Amino acid sequence: MGVKARPQRGEVHLVALDPTEGREIRRTSPCLVVSPDELNAHLATFLVAPMTTGGHPCPFRIPCRFRGKVGTVVLDQLRTVDRTRLVKRVGRLEEDTVSEALAVLREMFEE
Repeated sequence: MGVKARPQRGEVHLVALDPTEGREIRRTSPCLVVSPDELNAHLATFLVAPMTTGGHPCPFRIPCRFRGKVGTVVLDQLRTVDRTRLVKRVGRLEEDTVSEALAVLREMFEE
């Protein structure tokens, strides 16, 4: 496993999410990198939001289209992962979708 280059915000990486607990998304899944590039350049951990084609709609899950599939970015399951969990880069989400995800994250953490 392992990605050579530093992930950048907006990229989608396959991430080995196991082991998990309870209702956390399991398996190796595509995840959107949401941590800022300034952090990604200096740390060995990254903030990611899993993406899925299943699940239940909710305000913190935004619709997306990636590699011809319709799904959601599951922002309510935001995770910090070590670089060793990154399997490979598989693409990038549309800038509008990334901007929407970041806006929802800001809303989630407002006081």
